[in-house]
Amino acid sequence: QVQLVESGGGLVQAGGSLRLSCAASGRTFSSYAMGWFRQAPGKEREFVAGINYSGTSIYYANSVKGRSTISRDNAKNTVYLQMNSLKAEDTAVYSCAAGSGTAYVTATYTYWGQGTQVTVSS
Repeated sequence: QVQLVESGGGLVQAGGSLRLSCAASGRTFSSYAMGWFRQAPGKEREFVAGINYSGTSIYYANSVKGRSTISRDNAKNTVYLQMNSLKAEDTAVYSCAAGSGTAYVTATYTYWGQGTQVTVSS
C-alpha cells in the first residue's frame, strides 16, 4: 500500500512557475513508476508527466513538454513537477500516482493522491 500526498499548488499569474511535490509513504517507493495527471473542470483526467522507478525514463504530454520537468528523489520518497511558463489552460487539479509498469501508460497507476489545485490567472 502506498499513500501519496501532493503539495505546492496555488494561484499564479500566467508566465509564472510552480513546483509540485508528492510525498509517498511506504518502503517500496523506489520500485514504482510515478506520474502526474491533471483534471480541469468539465474535462477528463489527462496524463502530464511520468518517470520510471530509477528516473532514467521520462515522458511528457505534448501540452507541457519544454515547460515542465518531472524528477524524483528516492531517498526522500518524493516526486516533483516543476512547471514554468504557466498558461491559463494549465489550470486544473494535479494528482500524482504510483504504479508498476510503463510510466506513460495510465493503466500502470494503482495508487493516487488527492490532488492539489493549480490556478493560473491570465
